[in-house]
Amino acid sequence: MSDNTQGWIDLRSDTVTQPGAAMRATMVAAHVGDDVYGDDPTVNRLQDYAAELFGHEAGMFAPSGTQTNLIALMTHCGRGDEYLVGQEAHTYKYEVGGAAVLGSIQPQPIINQPDGSILLADIEGYIKPDDLHFARTRLLALENTIGGRVLSQEYVAAATTLAHEKGLATHLDGARICNAAVKQGISLADAVKGFDTVSVCLSKGLGAPVGSVLLGPKAFIEQGKRWRKMLGGGMRQAGVIAAAAHYALEHNVALLAQDHDHAAELARGLALIPALTVSTPQTNIFWIDVPAAACAPLRAALERAQIRATVGHRMRLVTHLDVSAHDVQRTVDVFTTFFTDWRA
Repeated sequence: MSDNTQGWIDLRSDTVTQPGAAMRATMVAAHVGDDVYGDDPTVNRLQDYAAELFGHEAGMFAPSGTQTNLIALMTHCGRGDEYLVGQEAHTYKYEVGGAAVLGSIQPQPIINQPDGSILLADIEGYIKPDDLHFARTRLLALENTIGGRVLSQEYVAAATTLAHEKGLATHLDGARICNAAVKQGISLADAVKGFDTVSVCLSKGLGAPVGSVLLGPKAFIEQGKRWRKMLGGGMRQAGVIAAAAHYALEHNVALLAQDHDHAAELARGLALIPALTVSTPQTNIFWIDVPAAACAPLRAALERAQIRATVGHRMRLVTHLDVSAHDVQRTVDVFTTFFTDWRA
C-alpha cells in the first residue's frame, strides 16, 4: 500500500498510484549512470530482469507505454507499411495517432469482439495482397488486458500463429499484461508467448511512478534505441526511476489479485443500485451505465465525499494499490445514498 494522506479515493485509473515508503527508499538508494551511454547499472539491471521474467532476449526502459508501443511499431514497420489493430486498442485510439503522424505507418483498425478479441477471419481478411496499390501489412498488434478484459491463452496462440503463418510480426501492448497473468494463474512468460515484442507498463497497477519496458530480440531492441533517442526518450541518470520499476516487478505483481477482488466487491455493491447497470469485472476495471440526468449531481456528490471518478453516462471505475477494502465500502455507501435520494 502506498502513502495516501489526503483521504481521497481515486478510481479514475490505476495510473494514479503513489510510490510507497519502501519504493521511495529504493529510489533514494539507486546507483545511477548515464543510460544513453548504457552505463546506468540500475536501468541495466531492470532491463535484464524484465527480459528474463517475460522470456525475451533483451529489454529497453522508456518513459511511457505510449513511447514503447510507438518504438515497437516504428521498428517493425517502415514508412508506408501497415499494422492490424483493434478499434478499441490503445495504440490506435488513445495514443494521438502517433504511428501515422510520427511513423508514417497506416493503422488498419478492425472491430473488437465483446470479449476484446479480433476474429481470426477478420485478421486474415484484412491482410493486404502483395500489390503496389496497397500498403504492406507487416504487423499484428494486440492488447491484453483490453478494457479490463483478458484474452484467453487459446485465442492468443491462435492469433499469433495465424499472423506468423501469414508472414506478419506480432506485438503485444501489455500495459496490464501482469493483470492478465495473475487472473489466469500463469507465469508472465507464458502470458506473452507468441509475441515477438511486448510493451509492459510499470506505472499502472504495479505502482511505479513512471516508465515502461519494451522486450524483444536483442537486435530489435538495439534498433529501437535509435527511435527512442529520436523521440526524446533517451534518459540520463534514469536509475532513480528504474529502481522503482524494478521494485514494482519484484514485489507488486502478486498484489494485483487484491485489486481484482476489490473491483469485484465494488461492482457487486454498485449492482444492487437499481438505477445503475454494472458490468462484471475480470480484473481491476469495470464499467457502469449511469442515467444521463444523474451525471452532474453525482459528480458533485462524489467530489464532496472526496472520491475521484470520471463521471459520465458510460463510466469506468478502476481499482489499484491505493484502494483499500474500506475505500470500496465507502464508495458503495456514497453511491447508494446518492441514488436513494436522487429522482430523475
